[in-house]
Amino acid sequence: MKARTLIRSTIALLAASVSVPALAQSSPQQAEDFAITNATVAIGDGSAPIANGTVVVRGGKVVAAGAGVAVPAGVKVIDGAGKWVTPGLVSAVTDLGLVDVGAVDESNDDYAEKAGFNAALDVSAAIDPDATPIGVSRAGGVTRAAVAPMAANAIFAGQGAIIDLGTDANPVNRPRAFQFVELGERGADLAGGSRVAAQAVLRNALREAADFDRRTGISKIGGGKIGAGKGAPATTGDDIPLDPRMAQTAQGRADDGLLTRFDAAALIPVVTGRQPLYVHVERAADIRQVLRLKSEFPALKLVIVGAAEGWRVAHEIAAAGVPVLASAMTDLPGRFETLGATQSNVGRMQAAGVKVGLGGFFDNDQPRYAPQYAGNLVAVGRMPGATGLSWGQALAAITSVPADILGEATHFGSLKPGLAADVVIWDGDPLEVASGPVAIYVDGVAQNMVNHQTRLRDRYRTPQEGSLPKAYQ
Repeated sequence: MKARTLIRSTIALLAASVSVPALAQSSPQQAEDFAITNATVAIGDGSAPIANGTVVVRGGKVVAAGAGVAVPAGVKVIDGAGKWVTPGLVSAVTDLGLVDVGAVDESNDDYAEKAGFNAALDVSAAIDPDATPIGVSRAGGVTRAAVAPMAANAIFAGQGAIIDLGTDANPVNRPRAFQFVELGERGADLAGGSRVAAQAVLRNALREAADFDRRTGISKIGGGKIGAGKGAPATTGDDIPLDPRMAQTAQGRADDGLLTRFDAAALIPVVTGRQPLYVHVERAADIRQVLRLKSEFPALKLVIVGAAEGWRVAHEIAAAGVPVLASAMTDLPGRFETLGATQSNVGRMQAAGVKVGLGGFFDNDQPRYAPQYAGNLVAVGRMPGATGLSWGQALAAITSVPADILGEATHFGSLKPGLAADVVIWDGDPLEVASGPVAIYVDGVAQNMVNHQTRLRDRYRTPQEGSLPKAYQ
């Protein structure tokens, strides 16, 4: 308690000593028309970088990118000599916007251990565009993210959202984009102490949801754009279904139901295949159990998160057509479920035909570290006996592949024509640890790269006598 009090006091002092500008704007920002020339351009689709390339952006969209691209008359030209240009990074499965200061519970909305609901929890209601980690991640080149809750009192953590990291007041692109469930060791603990219990809880919940839908027909009560976030309907053309939790129906449920009505209704899109089910598992045996769910619930759209031992069952994952959002560099047997962890995991799954992106950016694995992890996967491939990724594959693993797994490949994730102009200009190879962004655009809008960390750095880099708050004398 004393340590926590000290942390809170320190945070309060820092907050008081550094002014925080209003990052969220009440009015929409204007997209720029521009062209970046003479740069090394990486499309983000797995292809190799293009020397002396050009990227043209108009109306918030990429018009063209590559070699020999003509610059339209009247478009502002940015000389990218010596620079690299990539699509914005896509952080899949993260707590961005739900956590401000990890050590302060009052600033965290990533888990709800005392809640009466689990599957029904919808993170889009709590995402804060002014949260400090969003500004820090944006300055690191992250432009989109899939925000997921953490399981606290049940195996179901709740429904995640897809957001952009632009400096405006409405970050949510798509609410209720996926349901997140914990299996493996953590799921076993939450379900009652064993994987046996977790599997029973999972199947019972899915069957309750299916039965509730049969009784009420909730999944057939129309679609539309109710609850749609910024950008998604207009740019992707996808209708966002009505929130099934709010459906009005007089039909009842089975007397032996264990779920609340709200939780059961929230799982209806999962069992009907309208909402993907993201399943966190690590060991090979648990991954096999997840793949078997398809035989019992054929409509499930599964995504595996973590998969430290995925390489051991890579061919089975590939045959099932289930994508993976893997932790990049997990290689230590820190738990029994990761005894088979190896840095070759991602490369081996990719070689077996698994669609693999990098994901799981929580706690110390900050989203802005994604380029470093991707670069390490390139380096792993150069070690004798190891399996890594090519440069193009590594960049795609943090841009277009996670966007594809999120169902947003036609909206963002690469520099292909027609996609959102999420563009990052780097001062060097983005997969090299010493490189960093010098300019960032979201939907063609230039982003302010100043954040809480940069202001603290600038204030205390060369402190002057008398300029510090009293506690620092």
